[in-house]
Amino acid sequence: MEPDFRRSMGWLHTWAGVVLGSVLFAIFWMGTLSVFDSEIDLWMKPATRMAHVDNMLPLESFRSSLDEAAAAKASFWNVTLPNDRDAVFHTHYGTRQKMISRDIDPVTGHVLPDSGTLGATEFIFPFHYTLNLELMNLGEWIVGLASMAMLILCITGVIIHRKIFADFFTFRSRAKSRRMLLDLHNISGVLGLPFHIILTFSGLVILGATYFPAGVTAVYPNTRAYFFESNGLSFLSVKHGKPGASGVSLDETAMKARALWGGDEPHLVLVANPGMTTSRIAFFRGNENQVVSDRDVIAFDGSTGKLLSRAPHLTPIMRSQRFLSGLHLIEFHHWVLRWIYFVLGLGSCVLIATGFLFWMESRRKKQEKQIGFRLVEAIAAGSVTGIILATLAFFTANRLIPHGAQMFGLERASLEVCAFYWVWLGTFVHGWVRSTRVWIEQSAAIAVLALAVAVLNWLTTGDHLVHTLSHRYLWPVAGVDMVLLVGAVLALLAARHLSHRVRNTVLSARPAGEQAA
Repeated sequence: MEPDFRRSMGWLHTWAGVVLGSVLFAIFWMGTLSVFDSEIDLWMKPATRMAHVDNMLPLESFRSSLDEAAAAKASFWNVTLPNDRDAVFHTHYGTRQKMISRDIDPVTGHVLPDSGTLGATEFIFPFHYTLNLELMNLGEWIVGLASMAMLILCITGVIIHRKIFADFFTFRSRAKSRRMLLDLHNISGVLGLPFHIILTFSGLVILGATYFPAGVTAVYPNTRAYFFESNGLSFLSVKHGKPGASGVSLDETAMKARALWGGDEPHLVLVANPGMTTSRIAFFRGNENQVVSDRDVIAFDGSTGKLLSRAPHLTPIMRSQRFLSGLHLIEFHHWVLRWIYFVLGLGSCVLIATGFLFWMESRRKKQEKQIGFRLVEAIAAGSVTGIILATLAFFTANRLIPHGAQMFGLERASLEVCAFYWVWLGTFVHGWVRSTRVWIEQSAAIAVLALAVAVLNWLTTGDHLVHTLSHRYLWPVAGVDMVLLVGAVLALLAARHLSHRVRNTVLSARPAGEQAA
């Protein structure tokens, strides 16, 4: 403990950020990208770039897919309906061996070519809250620890900054590196303070059953029962049953669900135990027009079409939990808010990155040659610019790897993920080997790769920026390309600025005679 409270909070703020800053940057970076996960999916799956249609296919059009799932003895089958962010149907069913997913043309009902990618919804978004470490929920526990550290950083940051609001209006771009970094750190921290706190706290609430299981086990026999009841899925608590049940019409049961909802449309149709006597058909109402993720689910008997259950009205406590979940997951469709989330998410990344950089700049002269300092700088570079490069490598692999490609027993989607991890690992090594110029070189690499990815999208699909902007249904693709181009410009400016700083530092360190020469 330091001599006074404020210094103690300063010590806690510093070391909580240094120790867990790498994990926090990865969480916020992937979370920020997940704000536009459907749009990134559209960019990564060119076959799904289709105009929205007013008249959707009847649900019975997917009977053959449902029968296929029943023949494969799948435990479930579902279809996701189009919305204003996604124009195509998506069917999924799962067996004990694997998950089968298909994209369906909304006009003809034909299966679209397999894009061979996990995209944002199956790689970037899960990475945000699991770090793709599924063993014993290890990733969720690490994310929970980092989230608690983020709350501590927000609280201690307010305490140690006596002039926090004055600092918000102060940015000295021509000042020395330490001063400029601290100004940028303060601005991004104060501007997004409510966002940092609310999003971090709501993330902890969403995964509360993992972190505080005692509250669940005190009321429910197991976590499965809690999950079913809290999500309106009690109809799934049935035995597998016997084969041979005839399925009722999906469209007829959908009409009953719409009537109960007052005309609202489902966004997901789930069939549990397809082809069995205990089959269930459930309709999930969309949450596009509200923040609260109420999960209003209506279930019918798959054999008779009899209404079995409807998710009960939310209690005040559960409604609060669902409000926080909806606020975090941003399932509601509001483009202005979605962009605000995206910008504030990038602000969180800036906050974490500048905290790292300020810590290193304040110690560089005294500790630059020490192994510990070099290790922290390598970790910081790999965690900040490194994960950005890895994400761009993921996009590059998506555009360059041929469809149906296999290597070392890995399919195309796995090869894209491998590209991400190998590049990410390489940035840590680069940070150790080139510690004096790592930030310049990785920033320049980001600029080059971001530009290359946008160009590759044009060369491989023909959807250049002018073309995508002229077609409304391609605006999400144009948005991804424009963000890439803006990112390339910002990274190039950062590399140029850092290069000037390093050159000036080297010149100022030389004797006066050498500088004059």
